[in-house]
Amino acid sequence: MIGDASTPEPEISRAAFLKLMGAAGLMLAAGGGEPATAAPAAGLLTRAIPKSGEALPVVGLGTWQTFDVGNDAGALAQRRDVLTRLFDAGGKVVDSSPMYGRAEAVVGELLAGMGRRTDAFVATKVWTTGRDAGIRQMQSSSAKLKAPVIDLMQVHNLVDVWTHLETLKKWKQEGRVRYVGITHYTSSALSDLMAVMAKAPLDFVQFAYSIGVREPEARMLAMAADKGVAVLINRPFEGGDMFGRVRGKPLPEWTAEFDCRSWGQFFLKYLLGHPAVTCVIPGTATPRHMDDNLGAGRGRLPDAAMRRKMADFWDKL
Repeated sequence: MIGDASTPEPEISRAAFLKLMGAAGLMLAAGGGEPATAAPAAGLLTRAIPKSGEALPVVGLGTWQTFDVGNDAGALAQRRDVLTRLFDAGGKVVDSSPMYGRAEAVVGELLAGMGRRTDAFVATKVWTTGRDAGIRQMQSSSAKLKAPVIDLMQVHNLVDVWTHLETLKKWKQEGRVRYVGITHYTSSALSDLMAVMAKAPLDFVQFAYSIGVREPEARMLAMAADKGVAVLINRPFEGGDMFGRVRGKPLPEWTAEFDCRSWGQFFLKYLLGHPAVTCVIPGTATPRHMDDNLGAGRGRLPDAAMRRKMADFWDKL
């Protein structure tokens, strides 16, 4: 584990902070010092990908377990509704992987059937060893997703990372992928992610982070900001376990100060309150949960002082 959950966040360097504020469209709210983002007409906040300036909505969708379904019409209709609500609200990011069973194929079939491929920022991963095996797997993912160009290809859990990054460097030059990144889902791998970030010209990094698992605040987020690397957050609800801790408990009245209306939004807004976080990607197959998650990307976000209050409240539950 890197750091301790109680370790204070290191300050992001002034240069990195200014880069974030400019590239991500962040601005200091008058008098409050809150990070706020640009909001499109639909009201969902956006932050820019540091390396390009492209605006990305701050709430997306993960597909682990939730989109690994067969051909059952009811199950597919439910996932189609989830995607529709994501896109209609202004969201874009849909993250998958070849290790997620049929999730890539389901996403590809639904997007094609809905005619909404261009509404999606499709992210997937390579998860195998060897150059040729990696190429075959990425070609397979592209076919399943019905996406000749993948928006973001990530090396999953750092498996054979340097081999695949070399391939992806060429693929990006050829226009077969738009962005390149790396991922992991355990706090114990944060140092390994940082070691790759120190050497490779990455566009994205994806890792687990929640109000209950705050190890990334020790060094990871500051490094991503310094390097100009966009940050995707997986497991923001720790696989759903966090909801058991607050079941039956009312939201504190002070959460209204950052437009929070549910525990799910409480957990997500805590993460989005950090200016280095580009997008959170909670997984769901439930339309009303998609709506609730999207609510975290609207309105005000907690500033640094409020985030400390939120963390202290969580620790005392």
